[in-house]
Amino acid sequence: MNYYKEKQYIAAVDKNDQITGKVERWEAHEKGILHRGFTCILIYDNQLILQHRKHPAFDGYFDLSFSSHQIYKAETLQTDQEAILDSLKREWNLTKKDLIKELKFLGKIYYKAKDSGSIYTEHEIDYIYKVDIANLPNPNYEFCYGFYWVNKEKLTNSKFPPTKIFAPWMETMISKISL
Repeated sequence: MNYYKEKQYIAAVDKNDQITGKVERWEAHEKGILHRGFTCILIYDNQLILQHRKHPAFDGYFDLSFSSHQIYKAETLQTDQEAILDSLKREWNLTKKDLIKELKFLGKIYYKAKDSGSIYTEHEIDYIYKVDIANLPNPNYEFCYGFYWVNKEKLTNSKFPPTKIFAPWMETMISKISL
């Protein structure tokens, strides 16, 4: 089954990040409902991995390194670690054994952005993590067009081509979170 066609429920939240209920993920994105998500930055050899997204929302944008949502399994919301490990496997073919260190929580950000190329709006409180990996990942090309690995300085260099199409949450993340 196509992952993007699966019915999944995510946490709707208020601006204080208090869960107000659960909402089907595409309904949340079509209606711009505030919800919880995460971004996990992969670090390989002191370089940040940029993912060139292949996704119904913000397709073709670059992300650090992947973003998704904690989903409900029955009535229980996944922990951040469970959601990140599921996404690592799905999008990067990585498991916990490929991680050099434990996931490190960097903070959370709020943003709202309309995707001009689709009907979707990301309205999210995004939990930001990073983790060091032992080897360059082997991406699943169902979820990305490719990837770069770059040093932190390139992220703020306007001459670096992907900066022109960074996912909108990256600007907030780079300005508010110490990577």
